[in-house]
Amino acid sequence: MRNTGNEKTRKKLERLAWFLDSSIKVPGFNARFGLDGLIGLIPGIGDVISALISSVVISEAARMGASKALMLKMAFNILVDTVVGALPLVGDLFDFAWKANNRNVNLLNQYLDSPRETEVSSRFFVWGLASVLLGLVALVGYLVLLLFQALLNLAGV
Repeated sequence: MRNTGNEKTRKKLERLAWFLDSSIKVPGFNARFGLDGLIGLIPGIGDVISALISSVVISEAARMGASKALMLKMAFNILVDTVVGALPLVGDLFDFAWKANNRNVNLLNQYLDSPRETEVSSRFFVWGLASVLLGLVALVGYLVLLLFQALLNLAGV
């Protein structure tokens, strides 16, 4: 059963996500983008400003009782939007397509409608992401070790 206070907040967040990600129709195409993509075009600070605005959804999710795993998944969406969006040209095009705010509002709505299922999938996501990051750290460590060995061999030690 939906809480009416939550219902109002949900509608506001859906409207914010629409405004940021889908409010502008591209004439002649079946494509939409929003203010987030336009803000991201500002060199240097545009993607940071977009990330700060997008964090409103996460803070409201926390207020509404969302789990830490879900909020990490939402933060990941914003991080991808911010990091890839910061790349010249390719990042700007990506910014128009990724729609992190819509993704995050959909995740929150799924959580509020069926918390158990969303929590399980969010935990799997967090564990998978942690495994990938751990694997990357191990790979970098191994490459540093190989580099060290190569330098020692060149030095004749």
